[in-house]
Amino acid sequence: MEKFKEKIKECLQHEPAFCTAVCPFRLDVRDFMEKMQRGGFNAAYRAYLNTVTFPVIVSELCGEPCKGVCPRGSTDAPISMKLLEKASIRYARNLDPNSYNLPDKGKSIAVIGAGISGLACALRMASKKYRVTVYEKSDRIGGHLWKLLPSEIFLKDIRHQFMNEEYTLCLNTEIKSLEEIEQDAVYIATGAGGTDFGLERSETGAYASVRPGFFIGGSLCGSNTMEAIADGLQAVNSIERYLKTGNMNQPTPYSGTKIKLDSQLIKRQEPVIPAEDGAYTTEEAVNEAKRCLRCSCDACIRHCDLMKYYSKYPKRIGEEVEITIHPGTLDGNGTVATRLIATCNHCGICKEVCPLDIDTGEFLLQSHRAMREKGAMPWAYHDFWLRDMHAANGESAALCRIPEGYKQSSYVFFPGCQLGASEPSYVMESYRFLLKNNPDTALMLGCCGVPAEWAGDEPLHRDVIDSLREKWEGIGKPIAVFACPTCKQVFEKYLPEIKGVFLYQRLGELGIHPAMEGRSETVSVFDPCTSRYEPELQQGIRDLAVRAGFNLEPLPYEGKYARCCSWGGQVSVANPAFAREVVKVRTNQGNNPYIAYCVNCRDIFAAAKKPVYHILDILFGLNGSRHVPPTITERRHNRIRLKRNILKEFWREDENMGEKANGFMLYMTPELRNKLNNEMILEGDVQTVIEHCENSGKKVAYAETGHYIGHLQIGNMTCWAEYVPRDGGFELFNAYSHRMSIEEG
Repeated sequence: MEKFKEKIKECLQHEPAFCTAVCPFRLDVRDFMEKMQRGGFNAAYRAYLNTVTFPVIVSELCGEPCKGVCPRGSTDAPISMKLLEKASIRYARNLDPNSYNLPDKGKSIAVIGAGISGLACALRMASKKYRVTVYEKSDRIGGHLWKLLPSEIFLKDIRHQFMNEEYTLCLNTEIKSLEEIEQDAVYIATGAGGTDFGLERSETGAYASVRPGFFIGGSLCGSNTMEAIADGLQAVNSIERYLKTGNMNQPTPYSGTKIKLDSQLIKRQEPVIPAEDGAYTTEEAVNEAKRCLRCSCDACIRHCDLMKYYSKYPKRIGEEVEITIHPGTLDGNGTVATRLIATCNHCGICKEVCPLDIDTGEFLLQSHRAMREKGAMPWAYHDFWLRDMHAANGESAALCRIPEGYKQSSYVFFPGCQLGASEPSYVMESYRFLLKNNPDTALMLGCCGVPAEWAGDEPLHRDVIDSLREKWEGIGKPIAVFACPTCKQVFEKYLPEIKGVFLYQRLGELGIHPAMEGRSETVSVFDPCTSRYEPELQQGIRDLAVRAGFNLEPLPYEGKYARCCSWGGQVSVANPAFAREVVKVRTNQGNNPYIAYCVNCRDIFAAAKKPVYHILDILFGLNGSRHVPPTITERRHNRIRLKRNILKEFWREDENMGEKANGFMLYMTPELRNKLNNEMILEGDVQTVIEHCENSGKKVAYAETGHYIGHLQIGNMTCWAEYVPRDGGFELFNAYSHRMSIEEG
């Protein structure tokens, strides 16, 4: 966590956009574009006016250095900033400059030179209510603008912007010696080739000369037209600093930017060409503005589901987590970021897209551990998943066996806890194929322990890892064959001594021929987030799909930019609204059916009615793309049935190893069964509640309905059931659970 705190100091969140960095005025293009994108022309014009001061002149003469650095230039075409600036002027309701009711500052300023740089300084100082006098040796203002623009354009703009300000203009007045000047500060802007009165620029401050109170800028110092205007505006900060403190050390304005943008993530969008007169209509201007990426170091916000959902950058997350773990409250109970900490999917996309490799996900994982250690993380967030892990590693579902006739194995198939829970035939068919080609292949059924890691329970996670290591050593330290990318990731992190390969790559190497015919159906492969750094696996899945006859269409996020389906971190209890939003975004990112090779991805998408194949459906000809995922209760039963069938077929053992049966049927409507599944209430737990109520007599009868209701604490959770006897069993009308414990007298 300390490493993250140090790393976060380097965060580039507040770095300027590329266009802003090269703009002489440092126009906040992100802010300007936000207003243009929503059609706020008046607001956009105000932002533009307040930055450049002479909007018409600048929009006519700007050389658009922003175009040279616009990331769209390498994808389609740079944003037409000049046309958008002109559109803001053309469609703004009010073009008049702001009028500020400020008191007289009591200080006088001299500006030598009525060119555009001197006028910019004079206007900005006058608006701040300094007493400004401009000295011009010729009989006209504007300097070299006379060579660049028709006078009616720039003179009108200058007069318009000065309409609310008072200043003294002295034409035909040449200053030959600085001793003639009696003002409190002087800005010298005599233009290219003009006199500098023998002054040199000082290195101590922006626009400062070696003589206190005298500042230099504009074309006199080699600036082009836009830079000259900007010099006049920015010199005001140096002059004010001197007037207030007597110091000539105003910092030089920051230029450049450290942000980076991955051009691979830029979606092509053709530029908007004005239909008539070379000027945008309001609709055209809005559409062109919408092409703007509003570049910032916000890749984490744009691509990380958690940061986008909460609209919080890593620095803000770090601050909130800090006061949650180390609260300043009197009771020492910080809850600011408790739910946020438990919402991370731990997919790794934040680190992948961050130019500084800031790993917010790892920070949140460590924070989760810290909260659990101090007993401040709500147990309910992970209670179901830890119970599920315990069931997967329990006697009724777990298994570690070597085929008969062998003392050790060269390979061990580790399908993970969810593959068989979803579809037992996936494990059965895969193991049959592996045995056919490598008869000594062992089988290990169980969970890799990632639910304990995500819950921040290090001792429990360590126990699972130690148990896996012991079992692996007992069967001869074979190469592991993984069906689940998450399992392989966990093994690489905590059991690096166990070498592993993916099932799908192994099947491909052994020459499997897909049993399902794709018949040229167009599909998209959905890469699970834990495959991010497994390019060979990702390509192998695509090769198998093409071999089966499918046409592939890429998704916006795949390969190293794979994003979580919502399963990671098992966040659905801690933040169900977030989980639903993630599923919605994932299922809508492609119009075609998906091919998944993580069974959790497949089941989540299938539950959302998204057509999706598992790659094993294609290889073994099992389910179609409209698979109905099992409920949480059915998943528990599937694991038990899988172990029973495995032992019967491959070890010729036929034992009744099921969970303790309650001995009665439980009737309910499909709607109620769906509710129990969504609220993660096991039907077996409901049966246990009913059995307890019937045996103990601790139940309440409703006279109006004849229904009974009772409760029982199972583990940490208290479960309730509303039921009546029916046909040798019980009909369930409702069930729910909560975290409260009930004290019974």
